[in-house]
Amino acid sequence: MPETPEALLARLEGLGIQAITYQHPPLHTVSESKRLRGDLPGLYVKNLFLRARPPHPFLLVVAEEDLPLSINALARRLDAGRLSMASEAELWERLGVRPGSVTPFALVNAPPGSVRLVMDSRLLEGPGPVNLHPLTNTATTAVAPGDLRRFLESLGHPPVALDLTAVPTEPLA
Repeated sequence: MPETPEALLARLEGLGIQAITYQHPPLHTVSESKRLRGDLPGLYVKNLFLRARPPHPFLLVVAEEDLPLSINALARRLDAGRLSMASEAELWERLGVRPGSVTPFALVNAPPGSVRLVMDSRLLEGPGPVNLHPLTNTATTAVAPGDLRRFLESLGHPPVALDLTAVPTEPLA
């Protein structure tokens, strides 16, 4: 069984990571998030879970919510071969979450090396908290960028920090 949101938050606490979690109605899109969050501080993200052709692992791309992304440009920049959106079944099998709840926290459910994590470098270096779903789209958890990196590294999923603003923004494939 995948990790529960409660177990995830306990794991963060066990690592000494300060996390503030806000409960809210289910959110499925960035626009829904913007309407509901009010003036909560920090950076907000969008997550793309992508399937690559073997021998490449699945790819989780985490970017600032308003950053336009091109899957084709990402594939070229990361030398990842052909990429496409992973299916709902692949998302559940690999990360243990449903669409709308994709988050780097879901790597708690993935064996090291099974998913390549690429994050916009600004999310890992920024001054304010990063706001992420804690395995469910009915809550948002804010953590410091350094703590997020430390948590991901503790799972065996060190993020690849990349300036995603430098990736061309042709339409998503």
